[in-house]
Amino acid sequence: MNNSHQLAPPHCADITESVWSALRTEAKKLSANEPLLASYAHSCVLKHRELGAALAFILSNKLADGVMPAMMLYELFLEAYTHTDSMACSAANDMSAVLARDPAVTEHLTVLLYLKGFHAIQIHRIAHFLWHNHRQSIALYVQSRNSSVSGVDIHPAARIGQGVMFDHATGIVVGETAVIEDNVSILQGVTLGGTGKDSGDRHP
Repeated sequence: MNNSHQLAPPHCADITESVWSALRTEAKKLSANEPLLASYAHSCVLKHRELGAALAFILSNKLADGVMPAMMLYELFLEAYTHTDSMACSAANDMSAVLARDPAVTEHLTVLLYLKGFHAIQIHRIAHFLWHNHRQSIALYVQSRNSSVSGVDIHPAARIGQGVMFDHATGIVVGETAVIEDNVSILQGVTLGGTGKDSGDRHP
């Protein structure tokens, strides 16, 4: 694996910290208002020091199965967040995009804990990191589990910008050479599929 640390732009740290602070505040409120979810809020948010660690925990538990336990996936996912600061920043921007565009969502915590479109994008970011660090086999495994769990199929090589929202998400397919730029919203059932070319950019 390429162990060089990939730094995010300077403003990313402020965005990520602001979203993380909001998440912690909302998690504490949830714990107080709904005791049955207090341990859930603690496990997913309050016990972690930063957004990347919380995402690694949540996503690894979503994808875990009898073959690949959550702890093994957590260590793999945390490595990706540790080596790529921009991944947590991208997640923060994705959360902010959902809050801005979906009137049914009023808290960052709702996005982090419950929205599978958001989860699918963040899992793809991990698969993309692995794909470009010479770990294509495990990237394809993560893609497969993402598809099984979320109903969203994104090739690990596909490029996705920040501030992206998959609304409802079920049935979204994104091909290998597809590019989704910043500040894009995609509804369920959309396919960015092949154009029929044999090489080059084969997807829109």
